[in-house]
Amino acid sequence: MILVNTEEIPGKDIVKTIGYVKGSTVQTRHIGKDILAGLRNVVGGEVKEYTELMNDARKRAMKRMVDEAEQKGANAIVNIRFTTAMIAQGAAEILVYGTAVIVRDDD
Repeated sequence: MILVNTEEIPGKDIVKTIGYVKGSTVQTRHIGKDILAGLRNVVGGEVKEYTELMNDARKRAMKRMVDEAEQKGANAIVNIRFTTAMIAQGAAEILVYGTAVIVRDDD
């Protein structure tokens, strides 16, 4: 599966547009990581525990989007975008979406 945030893929022709695909997940904080993050607030610096949580959530959302595209017969997704929204205290939704397409080599 080719994944890009552009409208076109260099060296490929889009031969069919399948349509909108998406993947999402809701990520909550983890109590153990909250304690470590709280300590980090005292000394400053990146909150690596939260960075890891969000990276994992983005990976899950991407996998769900790719799975949907594969089920529809796509071999690429173009115009990929991410959005995040707070949905409850301590919980955020990560949404990734794009356009599923079928591409072939540019001849």
